[in-house]
Amino acid sequence: MLHPLPAQIEPYVIRKPRLEVYVPQVSSSSHPEAAAKMNRAIRDQAVKLIQMTGYEESQDTEVTGTYEIKLNERGLISLVLIVYGYTKGAAHGMTYQRGLTFQTDSGQLITLAQLFEPGVPYVAELSKHVAAQIKQRQIPTFEPFKSIDKNQDFYMTDKALVLFFGLYDLAPYVYGFQYFPISIYDLNDIKAENGVIDALWY
Repeated sequence: MLHPLPAQIEPYVIRKPRLEVYVPQVSSSSHPEAAAKMNRAIRDQAVKLIQMTGYEESQDTEVTGTYEIKLNERGLISLVLIVYGYTKGAAHGMTYQRGLTFQTDSGQLITLAQLFEPGVPYVAELSKHVAAQIKQRQIPTFEPFKSIDKNQDFYMTDKALVLFFGLYDLAPYVYGFQYFPISIYDLNDIKAENGVIDALWY
């Protein structure tokens, strides 16, 4: 069985005074409405990240942004938007990230819950994986780790679900963003039937 070709993605720039943020723009001759839906969601999320920097409130804030495509195959796109803001006089700038995962034929934005069978305790199961990695990697958390959020930020790679935490969410700023890759094969018991994870299964 042949899988769909990767989607065509080009950079698009949001440019204003003191602001230059690159975002991905999807084009599809076979699913133009889906591409438009994805592009609206991507731009809306980029605008939210820009707002988080305080750009609109301060004339002294400069903002830059980029993106990373983590997955573009088998009818799925998963990406991370990255926006950095620095206000003059601050000790350091602040970076914000969001993960977005789409089905390319419909343009549907996939939530973390939709990766799993309805009713399964996915939060508890994923939290076990995160807790084990925190212990193994000796990450200095602010407080003893208890649980991920039900809407925890994530992205997909071809063989892993990657959960991540923002600056200050889990550990001190100096330790940066914290990423927790979990193999899709370790999620076999809770994954949604014929869902995103099954699409990536060999």
